[in-house]
Amino acid sequence: MTSPTPDETPPKRVFTPDFLTELFRNPLDPGYAAAAARKAVEGSPTGPRKHLTTGFLAVTLVALGFLLVVAYQQTIADEPARTKARATLIDQVQKRREETVQLQEKADGLSDEVNELRERELGGATVAKLRDLEAATGLAAVKGSGAKVTLVDGPTPINAVTGERNTVARVKDTDLQLATNALWSLGAEAITINGQRLTATSTIRQAGEAILVDFRPVSSPYEVIAIGPDDLGKDFEDGYAGHFFKQLVAKYGMSYSARTAKDVTLAAATELKLRVAVPSTPPPAPSGSSFPSGSVSAGPEASEGGR
Repeated sequence: MTSPTPDETPPKRVFTPDFLTELFRNPLDPGYAAAAARKAVEGSPTGPRKHLTTGFLAVTLVALGFLLVVAYQQTIADEPARTKARATLIDQVQKRREETVQLQEKADGLSDEVNELRERELGGATVAKLRDLEAATGLAAVKGSGAKVTLVDGPTPINAVTGERNTVARVKDTDLQLATNALWSLGAEAITINGQRLTATSTIRQAGEAILVDFRPVSSPYEVIAIGPDDLGKDFEDGYAGHFFKQLVAKYGMSYSARTAKDVTLAAATELKLRVAVPSTPPPAPSGSSFPSGSVSAGPEASEGGR
């Protein structure tokens, strides 16, 4: 191997342009340029060639129009069947609602008869004690003053690209749980959520975007009414729950208010669910546990209400 002499010039290195550089340098495909140049030389097609191109285009348009007409006629033909099926379902739902109303009226009548027989057989003191127990457990209507907490969903924007709804500003089941637990801790004696009376066995759960109170759907605005001490509303607003909801209002645009409620009547629970307790030996508490018996520990998302 010999090294180049001083008079010899080293060969020039040539770099092949990358794809992006070539794309910006020549954005038009060479085929388009060749077709444009050929058209400039030969001119527009004439004679049989022009007629052939025009005829092919006309046949294509006629075929597309025929397909659109057939699709439209098929859609029109299927519409009566869909309308009939929808009307049938609506009629069935209406009938079921009417049957439910009739059964509820019958159940209320039987309940009144049972109450009359009970008061007739029992003494006055026993009936009064029983009524107090029913009021405390939610099985009887109660009247008094307390607080009214209102929670309203915030804006629910829709992503223009994915179509997904952002539900972070909507009221969650954990928000209602926090509100009711705070009211109980402040001395509330009876609570309803949108008219649904809470008992010791009531549940507040999320089902998709709906909230169920004792398996009955409730919707925004959510009105939590409680009967209790005169300063219940003020204590709620000054407590942890009130500050938490104010943070949700500032951060997500939800609506929240807490005020005193005068002379409100809370209806009785619609269903009587009895449970029988049996004695059992409780399991030994795990070592290092710091939660008292019967309490529910908060998860990692408790600070944001499950958001």
